[in-house]
Amino acid sequence: MGMKVTKLKRTFKEGLDNFYRNGWLSFATVSVLAISLYIISVTMILGVASTIVRQNVQAKINVSVYFNADVEEAKIQEIRGKLTVLAGVKSIDFVSKEQALEQFKKLGNNNPSISQALEEIGENPLLPALVIKAKSPEQYELIVKDINGSAFASDISRIDYEENKAAISRLNTIIKLVEQVGMTLGIVFIFIGVLITFNAIRLTMYSHRQEFEIMRLVGASNIYIRMPFVFEGVFYGASSAFSVMIALFITSNFLVPITRGSIAGGSILDFYLGHFFIIFFLLLFSGVALGTISAVIAIRRYLKI
Repeated sequence: MGMKVTKLKRTFKEGLDNFYRNGWLSFATVSVLAISLYIISVTMILGVASTIVRQNVQAKINVSVYFNADVEEAKIQEIRGKLTVLAGVKSIDFVSKEQALEQFKKLGNNNPSISQALEEIGENPLLPALVIKAKSPEQYELIVKDINGSAFASDISRIDYEENKAAISRLNTIIKLVEQVGMTLGIVFIFIGVLITFNAIRLTMYSHRQEFEIMRLVGASNIYIRMPFVFEGVFYGASSAFSVMIALFITSNFLVPITRGSIAGGSILDFYLGHFFIIFFLLLFSGVALGTISAVIAIRRYLKI
């Protein structure tokens, strides 16, 4: 057991020496691997964060059905009762003209032009409404369709929904585009990163070709000869993971002003720090896996022992 641990330490140290001796080649290899992991991790973080933002936006969506000014409250309450049985309806709140005016006046406290406009009009210009919340965003369109085809459609002044629908549609399009572009670039750079790591390890093998013969003559096993190159690949991957963690912190910090308040009350930096260990583990695992795969390919192809 002690002999195996000693051999493992020696191969580990030799792999580390190979990593340092390669100098600029190691730097270039780590850089390309880091760019690959950075692009993919940024894409995934933005994808998760965008999904959270989308869920927050969808949670605030509702359909506001505004009635004509001459429609009595009793009739609106009757209509409300009929709508509650529609499939997909979660809740319906009645907002009277007076309640709508109070809410509008609260906005006027921060905006003098609103207060001035209300004074000039002199009377309550707002309409009574039913605010409908659906069980899921996909059901709003069916609810609106049912309302438009109902017997009381002539009592309705307007339905506010299309703007919300367009906003969600645009958000979904942007999220899909970011994910597609990011994943495509990430896959391309991963291929380049594996290729460069593979070549870096191949060059290390070439510089050690005379040592292999001596090691075989003294009875070194195949595993003992190969392990330093596996460790070299691991060092490339681990170094790229640490580099990406630093780059992600800088990026997240830079995006704080843009994302503040949009992600569960925080920013992209809060999201990064809150999931620090998960992100680090995934990056480290991915980096080590890429480095090891590159090393194994190089060993199988060029290390003939």
